[in-house]
Amino acid sequence: MTSFDKQYLELVRRILKEGVEVENRTGINTIKVPYHEFSFDLSKDFPILTTKNVAFKSAVIEMLWIWQMASNDVRELHERGVHIWDEWKVDEDGIYRIYEQGKESEYNKDKIVEVLDPLSLPLDDSLGIRHEMKPKLDSNGNVMTAKSFYDGKNIKKAVFYGEELANTIGKAYGYYVNRYGLTKNTIYSLKNLPGDRRRINDLWQMEFYREAVLPSCVFLNELDVTGDKVSMILNQRSCDVPLGLPFNVTQYSVLLEMLAKVSDLEASNLIHIIKDAHIYVNQLDGMKELLRRADRYEELSKVNINDLLKLQEKEKEELSHLTAKSDEYQTMDTDLRIIDMVLNPSKPELWLNPDINDFYEFDNSKELKDIKILNYKHMGNIKMPIAQ
Repeated sequence: MTSFDKQYLELVRRILKEGVEVENRTGINTIKVPYHEFSFDLSKDFPILTTKNVAFKSAVIEMLWIWQMASNDVRELHERGVHIWDEWKVDEDGIYRIYEQGKESEYNKDKIVEVLDPLSLPLDDSLGIRHEMKPKLDSNGNVMTAKSFYDGKNIKKAVFYGEELANTIGKAYGYYVNRYGLTKNTIYSLKNLPGDRRRINDLWQMEFYREAVLPSCVFLNELDVTGDKVSMILNQRSCDVPLGLPFNVTQYSVLLEMLAKVSDLEASNLIHIIKDAHIYVNQLDGMKELLRRADRYEELSKVNINDLLKLQEKEKEELSHLTAKSDEYQTMDTDLRIIDMVLNPSKPELWLNPDINDFYEFDNSKELKDIKILNYKHMGNIKMPIAQ
């Protein structure tokens, strides 16, 4: 397993042991710890989980969508086969709809909710800490209403962002990168001003948060150049440990490596500081499976090679008689993956096209031709729900 696996497992165990269950805006409780810190030395190994599959291409494409394409348009992710922002996309009519989770059997196609107006919040309370949004009025002075946009999903809440922000996540993430030229300024500074102490990329812009569907979670990064090495300090205000964290660590490690390459520097340390590291209560089974895998890996690591080979053959034979979607199949498939990792250990490596020295020339298509993860073995997928 990678150093990320070891640190990640430590955090999961810490949350399950020390964490406090709290309520939050989604309606699904979390178990949280108030803070956590990761430290990775990219010169030693590349941080990607092996205890569960990390969709490397999706993670990197999302990162490029923000930092290279400087976009907030979800359609550009769809063109690349990525759908991780679908839950936060403003619909064609300019309305963002939030849906009730786990109540598909109670679907009511005629349910109507009032549409709220985020611009009704005062600028000095952009996040609605002291005030509540007021209903949005149409051109005739009537309160706007909305129904579900999707069959089978019960609408819970609706917010109006305007048709000009349709198909986007509002004014967030890539919107700020584009508006303030964050990536271009960072690369110029890395190349020409190594002693710069103001190399800060801030995605927490209060001026626009009334028009942001989801205020940035990973909201700040700072880059330091010492000698020929560049390091990054990454700050995250809220962290979905099962789903978001594996993406965040891997994609910002890739970003740091890319920035280093195009600036003729060596990627060094990634320090990731998290406030509110949490697991949603409906993700607990998935995290317990992850811990089971880690324990199984340790157990099988102590078995001698001949016995391990015999177990491998036995389980391959049993697997051939099982239905692919059954729980027993999934468990045995994971077991075989772990056995292979023990018998044939490999070290994941990031490959960046050596012929590219311009950050904006790296391929951001679905194929992701210039950025690859090599020698990556993992223990399989773990499906877990997203909280909107």
